[in-house]
Amino acid sequence: MPSYQPWYHGNITRSKAEDLLSKAARDGSFLIRDSESIQGAYALCVLYQNCVYTYRILPNEDKKLSVQASEGVPIRFFDLLPELVDAYYSPNMGLVTHLQYSVQREEEVDEDPESNSLPPQLPPRNFPADMKDSDSKPFEQACKSLSETYLMRLQHLDLSVIPEDHQQAIQEYFRTSVCLDAEQVQNGNPNLPGLKKLTIAICKNLNSEISRTLPALEVFHKTLDQQLSPGLGQFPKQVGGQSITFRLEQLTKLLYSIEDKVIAVFESVGYEGGHRKSLIPMVTFEVKQESLGISTKMFLKVDVESGKLFFKKSKEGPEDKYFVHNKILQLVKSQKMHTKLVIVVETEKEKVLRKEFVFDDTKKREGFCQLLQQMKNKHSEKPEPDMITVFVGTWNMGNAGPPHNISSWFQCKGQGKTQDDTTDHIPHDFYVIGTQEDPLGEREWADTVKNVLRNITNISFKQVAMHTLWNIRIVVLAKPEHENRISHIFSDSVKTGIANTLGNKGAVGVSFMFNGTSFGFVNSHLTSGSEKKLRRNQNYTTILRFLNLGDKKLNPFDITHRFTHLFWLGDLNYRVEFPSTEAEYIVTKIKQQQYQELLSKDQLNMERNDGKVFLHFDEEEITFAPTYRFERYTRDKYAYTKAKATGTKYNLPSWCDRVLRKSYPLVHVVCQAYGCTNDIMTSDHSPVFASFEIGVASQFVSNAPQGGIQIMNCKATLLTKSKTKFFIEYHSSFLEKTVKTPEGDNKEHSEGSITVWFGNQLTPIISDPEYLLDQHIVICVKSTDCDESYGEGCIALRAAQFCYTEFQVTLTHHGEKTGTLTGGIQLHTSEGKPTEKLYGEFGNQLRTYFTNCFLPQFSVNQPLDISNPNYMGVSFKSGNVIDKGWSYSMLPKNVPTTGQGGKDSKKGAYDVGTRSPTGKPCAMGENEKVSEMFDNPLYGSMGKSHSWNKDQDHHHKDHLSAPESTFATSKQADNDPDRPPVPTPRNRSFTCSETKPQHSGPITSHPSTFKKPVVTSRSEGGGGMGQNRPPLPAKARPAIPEPQPPKPRDYRDNSELTNKLRLPTRPGQSQSHRQ
Repeated sequence: MPSYQPWYHGNITRSKAEDLLSKAARDGSFLIRDSESIQGAYALCVLYQNCVYTYRILPNEDKKLSVQASEGVPIRFFDLLPELVDAYYSPNMGLVTHLQYSVQREEEVDEDPESNSLPPQLPPRNFPADMKDSDSKPFEQACKSLSETYLMRLQHLDLSVIPEDHQQAIQEYFRTSVCLDAEQVQNGNPNLPGLKKLTIAICKNLNSEISRTLPALEVFHKTLDQQLSPGLGQFPKQVGGQSITFRLEQLTKLLYSIEDKVIAVFESVGYEGGHRKSLIPMVTFEVKQESLGISTKMFLKVDVESGKLFFKKSKEGPEDKYFVHNKILQLVKSQKMHTKLVIVVETEKEKVLRKEFVFDDTKKREGFCQLLQQMKNKHSEKPEPDMITVFVGTWNMGNAGPPHNISSWFQCKGQGKTQDDTTDHIPHDFYVIGTQEDPLGEREWADTVKNVLRNITNISFKQVAMHTLWNIRIVVLAKPEHENRISHIFSDSVKTGIANTLGNKGAVGVSFMFNGTSFGFVNSHLTSGSEKKLRRNQNYTTILRFLNLGDKKLNPFDITHRFTHLFWLGDLNYRVEFPSTEAEYIVTKIKQQQYQELLSKDQLNMERNDGKVFLHFDEEEITFAPTYRFERYTRDKYAYTKAKATGTKYNLPSWCDRVLRKSYPLVHVVCQAYGCTNDIMTSDHSPVFASFEIGVASQFVSNAPQGGIQIMNCKATLLTKSKTKFFIEYHSSFLEKTVKTPEGDNKEHSEGSITVWFGNQLTPIISDPEYLLDQHIVICVKSTDCDESYGEGCIALRAAQFCYTEFQVTLTHHGEKTGTLTGGIQLHTSEGKPTEKLYGEFGNQLRTYFTNCFLPQFSVNQPLDISNPNYMGVSFKSGNVIDKGWSYSMLPKNVPTTGQGGKDSKKGAYDVGTRSPTGKPCAMGENEKVSEMFDNPLYGSMGKSHSWNKDQDHHHKDHLSAPESTFATSKQADNDPDRPPVPTPRNRSFTCSETKPQHSGPITSHPSTFKKPVVTSRSEGGGGMGQNRPPLPAKARPAIPEPQPPKPRDYRDNSELTNKLRLPTRPGQSQSHRQ
């Protein structure tokens, strides 16, 4: 804008504009904001009869502005917005009513600058571009001011460390040449001759030294090159004509390359593949074995490297009784007794045994399970992983370097939900480290972290991405074996400092694809100060709107809808809202480890409960002390007072440093650790760590006939006063392009909202059932007049695995709730044999299922509501439940049902009715926890035919059933003509919880029909698997059909697919998006 205009509101949101107009409450009230759909365009919002009408103001090729008004009205063009506004004060211009009353913009009060967090400010660099001779005097004054500023700064620096001739050269540049360079820039010439002359003078001796040093480095570089390629490492012999800047860069890169090669050579000595392998030491657990009511001491020894689990009667006893990794079938964690674990193993005689053990504490039990998972991973023959672990850490370093030892941070040791010592050497697949007030350079910090991880895990981790905004930084490291599975790497930053122009506060982010799963990570440093809660909320919204990460096709969505998993970490700076006089009371509560009262006053928790920030995000329960503000070099004392010129400032102990996440519905994600360290004390903040176990989608699929996805009875209820028509956009990786519905049918609902009906059929480009079940549809409700989003949400196809499913999704836009979308979804795919997966069918969402998929039947009177506890928990014990963002209901089938069980079913089963359809605990014992199933993702030896008849425990289904539901026979299943094709069993191992017996009933045996993991090369699919016979007719087939499996293929090499699904780019091939 050429000048300040009260009616121009910049980039405020659509909903904020509607609120301002509603408050004005006069017909003809108007404001102009930036368009959310077209860059450089505007939106004219007009209030008439309590409805908001929005008109787009678009620039043409000549940058003249025009309003998209009613048809038949001549289009008028204007050079400036004020001219346009003045013209539309006149009636009959095509608007619903002429402009009358401008709505004033709300002025935001910016935070006070923090002197210790602002870098040195440069002098102004904006000079008039179209300067004429008559304007030479102001320019000369600006140059004089520029020269004086730099010369004054030079006087305050210690020049004794540099030679006298260099001092004179620098002073002469600021005295005479700096103005000439500035004039060159203004005239469009970026060569900066004065600066080049200065660098040549200063680097005179360095230039000759480079000429003498470079040949020796080249020879050394070639010697280290194992391939000895003719072109590698060659540099021009004649370097005299090259600029000193180029030669320094060449020298620096060469030194870095030599350092990297030396490290790689040293690491490869004695190891295969050029990378040191992780060596996890053997660990022995002392447990008690329960048998006939008698407790006996036992020792369980886990040897990850050899893949064996030893059962010993004494610690030093013989090791003749053991089970190899593929004979360990199942882990069952008791939720009544948190130290109890049942291990299901297979003996040499093909018998299935259940062994019950009690550990010393819960952490020991979890450590044992993680070691077994690592063992199964290490010895797995699967071509691609379907479960990974991710470490997320955040630390405000307080502008101080780290101590010598920071390993406890990466080992999740300290306070809170921590991991057992037995897991110290288990590496995560990814390490995501966010820092604030980080004084180190990028390379120095990356090397520090890599060295720590190398000492802990014996692995040299690869850097995926790094991005820095002033002193805010994010680093992502990955295991070397994942290098070719990572693609589509993006990074970005957003400033939220004073006027959103300074980077002392803001956010940095990184996103990437891991095979078929998208990840986003945001590290933010929000406004400080206990009283600036609203400013922090604004920071959050600004980051949400303008951080540009992920698939560019998803530009209509903010970052909360762009990724399968989004992690938000950092110094969020939300404080505990107590009076400053209560400081000692807070410290006393902390010493007593009584955090609940303090957490109930935590600003972030309160704002989340009110839906103002982090809507539908999840945070693990906080069980550690506040991480700010400590006296440095001690964790025993909080420094909650700070002397300032304006008086004493209070910084009450608070949980400023947090890790939150938001995931798509029905995905597998488990938080294994969340806490802070005790022994890293160089800053006034303690580092915070979190560890997650995450299911990922494979990129290997099989050929399948064309399928379809039916979305029916879609009804959107939008919280808006806009008078417009709407349509829906569907986005997904399984769609060839964005699908748009026809214009919806508007139905007036109530004051301030509108209801719209839609319906659509989607055709996926890949119809492999297993692939589709891992996919999600992100939806966007848009207006037809300005193509702006009025709400976004996500639907999981897995919810429609068995039958038509109804859904309800909360629509959001820019972090605000904007309505709801309800409807039904039905999935039409071919029958197939899913490959064995390493985690439960619905992951960790309800955690109350077994893991073999059969056709479910539901009780007549109880439709099932799938609720995701990931979106329900608040981080302190409270009666409030945060809106989870979605739910699914499977319609009941009007058929009789029968039970299913076996000789051990009472012992190993549980009652699915221990959780109500809404996800809240049902009536149970007073001290009894909700029953949950802990799916163990790494136990995959359940698919053996003999095990099905030996122990009917493995017949339990990984399905969604109401409390009284049981399973139907195959005949009943086939009598339903409307039922979609029946998936064959998904044979997987798992870890489940055990509460009380399940109803037993008639046993129906089926042959074990499973598909082995797809083993295929990068360039072509593997051969077909399974029995070579055609499928039986629908009427005659058994409940578990056995069709001929199609030939699998790796769709990453298919040029017809989107880039999101293609083979990841190897490092070095394309660096356009790598930061």
